[in-house]
Amino acid sequence: MSQLWLQGIMTGELRANCYLLACRTSGEALVVDPGGDGRRILAMLQEKGFRLKAVINTHGHFDHVGGNRALVEEGGAELWMHPADLPLLRGAAEHAAVFGCAPIPASPEPTRLLEDGEVLEVGTLRLQVIHLPGHSPGSVCLLLDGRLFSGDVLFAGSIGRTDLPGGDQYALMCGLRDRLLVLPDAIEVYPGHGPQTTIGEERRSNPFLRHLL
Repeated sequence: MSQLWLQGIMTGELRANCYLLACRTSGEALVVDPGGDGRRILAMLQEKGFRLKAVINTHGHFDHVGGNRALVEEGGAELWMHPADLPLLRGAAEHAAVFGCAPIPASPEPTRLLEDGEVLEVGTLRLQVIHLPGHSPGSVCLLLDGRLFSGDVLFAGSIGRTDLPGGDQYALMCGLRDRLLVLPDAIEVYPGHGPQTTIGEERRSNPFLRHLL
């Protein structure tokens, strides 16, 4: 049996994908991009008997961080993200208002600042950090045993938008070409919005990537 337990749910007003991961051996759990519903996430983990170790924000936009406070304060989790997105995290409530969305609780400050290439340990799980700016300055993807948690960098049939503050289309396209399209076709992609896909499928059919190949 695989050591990885994985559950995806949609959270927050914009229904962003949130991923709950746990090591079956140690019982340690990790939550990626809780857009909201922090208490619901905690209840799901507790029902399975897992202990929450950390929350990772792939980037600082409001629809991916709305559940941070509940998970940190009520679940005792650490908060991990890339330092380049700290301004976005701190301004997430104002960003939500610009989009006409309901206010979100202000996020606590991160307890760990991520670096490109580092490996994060959650029980026996090992997640490699891939810093891939463009959608936001501090966007990261997480590579774990044939799975890529891509945040808002890569979607099924699309890529992250770059017209928001801190966006950089050139940086995004370079990162997609140099960091993601070099991965094996079989890598499963778990994006921040929409359905799962694979690197191979996006290499074959994603119209935004054709000129990079």
